[in-house]
Parts: sequence; C-alpha cells; structure tokens
Amino acid sequence: MLVLSSVRATSDEELAAAAAAANADSGAPTMFVSLLISFDKIISKEIPSSIVYEDESVLAFRDISPQAPVHVLVIPKLCDGLTQLGKAEKRHEEILGQLLHAAKIVAEKEGISDGFRVVINSGASACQSVYHLHLHVLGGRQMKWPPG
Repeated sequence: MLVLSSVRATSDEELAAAAAAANADSGAPTMFVSLLISFDKIISKEIPSSIVYEDESVLAFRDISPQAPVHVLVIPKLCDGLTQLGKAEKRHEEILGQLLHAAKIVAEKEGISDGFRVVINSGASACQSVYHLHLHVLGGRQMKWPPG
C-alpha cells in the first residue's frame, strides 16, 4: 500500500518540495507526478488505503507514516487546480469548507473531538510534498506549541 505523508523538513526535502512546486502546475515530469497519481489511484481505489471517511467530494484515510497516534489525510476527490492552499480561488470555497467539515467528522470517528490539530502544508517553504491539497488531522496525544 502506498500512501503519502509529510515528514520532518530537511534541506533535501526543501529542495524536492521546491522542485515539485516549480513543476506542479507546468505538467513537467518529476518524481512528484507519481505521488499525485498515487492520490488519484487512492481515490479510485486502485491503491488500497485505510479509509476513515468518504463522501461524494472528500476522502479521508490513515497515513502510513503517522506523526501522532491519529494521523489521517483528508483530500478532495477532485483537485480542480487546488494544488496548495496558497493557490485557492473563490471557486474553491465550497470544497475548502467540506474539507474542514470532514476533518471534524474524522476527529469524531477517531475519538479525538476533544482536541485535535489540522495541518495544511502550502508550498515549498512549508515542505509540501504532494501538490494535491490535503489536510492532516492529528491527535491522540498532547500537541505542543509552537508546532515547528
């Protein structure tokens, strides 16, 4: 099973994220194209995942490299140019709301509705590694502040 995750920042990751950002909208081939295809294959169920929640617009599944006892990725089923939060447009308002509502449902299903964190990495300097907007729902332990 191939599921993607953000991991701790390193200079190699920052360079990789920058390369992905530069190529995400251009269609240029990079290793990150396969990561995007993997999200599409998870949505189409060609790649198995541990699904926590699904509706007509959103899919939520467990991260295979969890950073907390509960670590679930929430993604829109249709990317519609929403490669990162920093590129959101007025037309994306509805799906952005649906993603946040799905994060709340995931927290309830996972028994962490009394305290959880939602993380969105947007862009190379935030070490975004997959250019298909996704939320990380984290919980099940005391979160620290500042986060990173």
